[in-house]
Amino acid sequence: MRHPTPWTHPLYLSVPAAVALVQERGVPAVLAGLARYIEDDFVRWNDFDKTARVAHHTRDGVIELMPVGDSARYAFKYVNGHPRNTALGLSTVMAFGVLADVATGAPLLLSELTLTTALRTAATSALAARTLARPGSRVMALIGNGAQSEFQALAFQHLVGIDTVRLFDIDPAATAKLATNLKSSGLQVQVCASTRDAVQGSDIVTTATADKAHATILTDDMLAPGMHINAVGGDCPGKTELDAAVLLAAKVFVEYAPQTRIEGDIQQMPADFAVTELWQVLTGQSRGRDHAAQITVFDSVGFALEDYAALRYLYDAALESHTGERLALIPQLGDPKNLFGLLADAPGMGTSQAPASGRWPVEAQPHDGRHARNGEHRAPQRLREPSAHEPL
Repeated sequence: MRHPTPWTHPLYLSVPAAVALVQERGVPAVLAGLARYIEDDFVRWNDFDKTARVAHHTRDGVIELMPVGDSARYAFKYVNGHPRNTALGLSTVMAFGVLADVATGAPLLLSELTLTTALRTAATSALAARTLARPGSRVMALIGNGAQSEFQALAFQHLVGIDTVRLFDIDPAATAKLATNLKSSGLQVQVCASTRDAVQGSDIVTTATADKAHATILTDDMLAPGMHINAVGGDCPGKTELDAAVLLAAKVFVEYAPQTRIEGDIQQMPADFAVTELWQVLTGQSRGRDHAAQITVFDSVGFALEDYAALRYLYDAALESHTGERLALIPQLGDPKNLFGLLADAPGMGTSQAPASGRWPVEAQPHDGRHARNGEHRAPQRLREPSAHEPL
């Protein structure tokens, strides 16, 4: 039986494998690594074939595909956004993604992206704030204390220098959850009675609410000179967080303007409303903050290039740590022109195939916890990366 190869057996990172990888490296290091990969790809902006995500909207939520690629790699993410899912015991956001080799079209990585999306969103927010917020910003208001909130708090702590977070959510249980999860973080946590209370005295304001509605979370009378606003929650048509007057009072930055004009807070503004794309600031083509008193807004909707960078990071980190397993996703054929041989059991056709389970034997693949005996959960085992020179 041949060893799995990178071309026919892409690396698979399950949720347990991704969790193990993050725990091994530590959340601060993963956030820093993701921010570095995202910045590296954003400064190569013109190398990529870009498009706004393809979205299927219903009254319950949205399902999206987010593709992007350059001359070497192609990636896409499947992701949903269903605010009422929590009542069903499901996450509001669920995602997975693929990183592929452009030269052959072969998938290299199939990975969970639910946890990773939260990490990459926070890393992107912190990268933007590090670029746009006033130096020395130390206090952040965090409005919306759901699944994204811990990641935002930790990213701003470790990548921007925030030492105090002021929390508010219309659901007190969400705020209590966040405060509990941040107890050992080293952050000073202040629970506030309202959005206005939380914003007062803050250098940075992060809005990360989930309702699919034209909401007004932040109004212009709450603003203070020099404030940076990290608007994360407005990410699809019909879903906003900022009053239009806030946008008019600020210099606004976005990821990819054609997508943000449809999905972001600027969807409520005229089509010619002035914005600057983040990559232009990172490459020095445009200025970020013009002066200390200026109000800046990062109208973040999430862009496919961030997922491309996140998948690159996961792939490199998993290979370095020998984490994950090889998934028999693509037929490994003795004769690549004889696909029917898989069914006909022609001579030489069946000997190189993985077992009917679709997974390589346990002794040759990592353990992801699902086959543990007696209900025992075990962390993913490590897997040797096959040489690219091994026979296909």
